[in-house]
Amino acid sequence: MKRDIEIPIAKDVYIALIYEWNKEFLSKDWNAYIINNRKTPIEMALIVSKGYDGQVKTSTMRHAIGVVGAKSFEKVELVQEDVLRLNNEFFVTYYADHKLYERRFLFEKGTVNEHNLIPIPLIEKDGIFAK
Repeated sequence: MKRDIEIPIAKDVYIALIYEWNKEFLSKDWNAYIINNRKTPIEMALIVSKGYDGQVKTSTMRHAIGVVGAKSFEKVELVQEDVLRLNNEFFVTYYADHKLYERRFLFEKGTVNEHNLIPIPLIEKDGIFAK
């Protein structure tokens, strides 16, 4: 019975933290983005994020993004600097190809800093991909 159940593998969808200039606050901030590198759009993208390290936990944030077009991206949330000392988890669920996909992304504590920045395709800014 179990072998008859198909569990689709989420591919070509990523979460990245981008270190970018905030015109409103005149500072550089970390912003989380969902990136769809698929050839087709994803629909009903739901993103649940939280930070944790042992007994220390942040609030759970929930975001709904209707459609993320093919080869495009959408901003999810601003990530406060003090939260980066924790593990930051993003749980992403979306529909594509008439199937439900889900994947957990993690930024381990201490890994989000300016020394680990790399160019992020599609967004064309420097950032860090979640594992």
